[in-house]
Amino acid sequence: MDVNAIKQQFPILNQEVNGHPLVYLDSSATSQKPLSVIEAVEAYYKENNSNVHRGVHTLGTRATDQYEGSREKVRSFINADSTKEIIFTRGTTTSINIVASSYARMNVGPGDEIVITQMEHHSNLIPWQQVAKATGASLVYLPLQEDGTITIEDAKKTITGQTKIVAMAHVSNVLGTINPIKEIAAIAHQHDAIMVVDGAQGAPHMKVDVEDLDCDFYAFSGHKMCGPTGIGVLYGKQHLLENMEPIEFGGEMIDFVNLYDSTWKELPWKFEGGTPIIAGAIGLGAAIDFLEDIGHQEIVDHENELAAYALKQMRTIDGLSIYGPEQRAGLVTFNLDDVHPHDTATVLDAEGIAVRAGHHCAQPLMKWLNVSATARASFYLYNSKEDVDRLVEGLLKTKEYFGNVFE
Repeated sequence: MDVNAIKQQFPILNQEVNGHPLVYLDSSATSQKPLSVIEAVEAYYKENNSNVHRGVHTLGTRATDQYEGSREKVRSFINADSTKEIIFTRGTTTSINIVASSYARMNVGPGDEIVITQMEHHSNLIPWQQVAKATGASLVYLPLQEDGTITIEDAKKTITGQTKIVAMAHVSNVLGTINPIKEIAAIAHQHDAIMVVDGAQGAPHMKVDVEDLDCDFYAFSGHKMCGPTGIGVLYGKQHLLENMEPIEFGGEMIDFVNLYDSTWKELPWKFEGGTPIIAGAIGLGAAIDFLEDIGHQEIVDHENELAAYALKQMRTIDGLSIYGPEQRAGLVTFNLDDVHPHDTATVLDAEGIAVRAGHHCAQPLMKWLNVSATARASFYLYNSKEDVDRLVEGLLKTKEYFGNVFE
């Protein structure tokens, strides 16, 4: 994979920050956008701007064709059976909340259990807390091993006849742990429970086949996979979605409206009330084209190589703690001894290196790690080993700077 050629397709990366060439290592928070995606959104607004599904005029037809064409691209991208199973949303958070507010509240009650893990992003934790409070169900946590992984043995013990929902990240946004979704889904189904997957860190970085995983719901965001902000996807098995009630009501999601009652459109539109995120969906379609042109396996291999290289190089730094398993997705979460991660990130930024610092919307996991916050470097297809070397140099400067301060 020609990283330099790929990087040239991302205009934002060709700049200096604080007098240094930008090294962007925060793709787990949001990825950068290639020119093809930017141009696709711009072209929609310049040439085809119109609402969808409503007008018979030429612009409306073009916009509708592009919007629904992107839905088909998403269907193919994750190997869903039908475009009826692809709901466009504002992002992963909205997608999970639809499942929690519609499916869960209809199918969960007192005595039932919802199984999650301590590694979850708040978007895949708080909705289930609210479901439990509203329904009388209980949250049950699947144990984590010392390296931040889960075992099938623990899953078999934790998921029982009382379990109605298992909700889990495909990839941890802090640890980089890649969870065995297919195996966990099989265990859940043995107990007639459903499997909900937070794919925010999965879909951008690996081939996702929802048919093979046999998950019941899979949620992800466009902005983490070279697409625009404000667009996401909820995949759901058709028979489940058909039996769910929408949670937003208004225009475009209705079939017939009477004075005292209304009926809903068929899937997927009954979950897409109001004017949808048209430009975002078109941009997401362009992002999928971009990623598929490069190839899923090429992206996986590149990120694995970067993560392994980063672990090797960062372990040469005395006083650096690294969190998560050896086999991981393309990110490294770490702390320098006696240096707050916000200070680490500030010094790195002065060197033109962008990393994330904080609790990463995963406060229970921070408590499990026995830290208040961490720094995180996350890699994507436009990063190189030279970027990792810059990170290591920046961390050594950070360590030297604060060592001098404390002397």
